[in-house]
Amino acid sequence: VQLQASGGGLVQAGGSLGLSCAASGRTFSQYNMAWFRQAPGKEREFVAAISSSGSPWYGDVARGRFTVARDNIRSTAYLHMNNLKPEDTAVYYCAAVRDWTLKAQEYDYWGQGTQVTVSS
Repeated sequence: VQLQASGGGLVQAGGSLGLSCAASGRTFSQYNMAWFRQAPGKEREFVAAISSSGSPWYGDVARGRFTVARDNIRSTAYLHMNNLKPEDTAVYYCAAVRDWTLKAQEYDYWGQGTQVTVSS
């Protein structure tokens, strides 16, 4: 599976942004998808995940502000972010794995990352 993340950019605090993760291959529906982020000087951090059956799971940083979704017809996962804060500034990565997990090191496939910058 090859993943292509897009949709990052510069947004003011309090604004919204939507990320997309397009997957190649015909088995997208069999994969659990997740979003992680990494800010400069910090470890990669779990943001949200969605199971192959469409059940979402959110990290503390995302709960109440972000929404994860997927479209198996379009082989695309999404992360919609509301009420963005400067501390949300990071490179956001999408990832795929067959067996459900929230641990970054257990994900098999990664997108290239997309920069999200939130100005105060």
